[in-house]
Amino acid sequence: MTAPLFTASDLAVNVLSARSLLAAFGVLGVGVVMFAETGLLIGFFLPGDSLLFTAGLLCTGSGQNGVKLSLPPLLIAAAAGALAGAQTGYLIGRKAGGALLARSSSPRLRSGTHRAEELLERYGHAKAIVLARFVPVVRTVLNPMAGALGVPARTFTVWQVAGGLVWSLGLTLAGYALGSSIPNVDRYLLPIVAVIVLVSLAPLAAELYRSRRRGATSEEEVRG
Repeated sequence: MTAPLFTASDLAVNVLSARSLLAAFGVLGVGVVMFAETGLLIGFFLPGDSLLFTAGLLCTGSGQNGVKLSLPPLLIAAAAGALAGAQTGYLIGRKAGGALLARSSSPRLRSGTHRAEELLERYGHAKAIVLARFVPVVRTVLNPMAGALGVPARTFTVWQVAGGLVWSLGLTLAGYALGSSIPNVDRYLLPIVAVIVLVSLAPLAAELYRSRRRGATSEEEVRG
């Protein structure tokens, strides 16, 4: 009797687990997940931040189960997936309009849509497109929303490339740097990923703080 090519454990991939995705698909999986999370609304639940960081860490050989990735192909796959996905999401929004987002039944997706609208209204196109890269779910819905709202293609492309490169390459290199400097760092991966997600939200938090300070100053000047 011929042995099966794949066992049940090989085929059981947890799409919510960065480790599981990387063990199953390697660098190719990173590119596909980046594309799906930033370009297709069905990918809003995928682990973008943790996947990039974990993939960078695995390039140092610090991961378990013998998983080791090569850094140059990983950086190319991460950036290509993130940039192509965002541009695809924008084009889908231009074609389908806001109806695509309005039909969503997911509470998380609706919440992300509301936050994306707030970003665009509060900060304008350029800043909102960059900041959205660092907010889970928002980075999924802002791209089609930008297309539906008629954000100029050139403006969107320039700023999504800038934000996409900082996000995808920055998190990947952060994982690589940490894995290179701390032995057995993968034992502490979950708390590290939580910190990375919080840090990735720092640009948005800082911008919100500055905006509120400006608003409070303006109110004081009007009262004075």
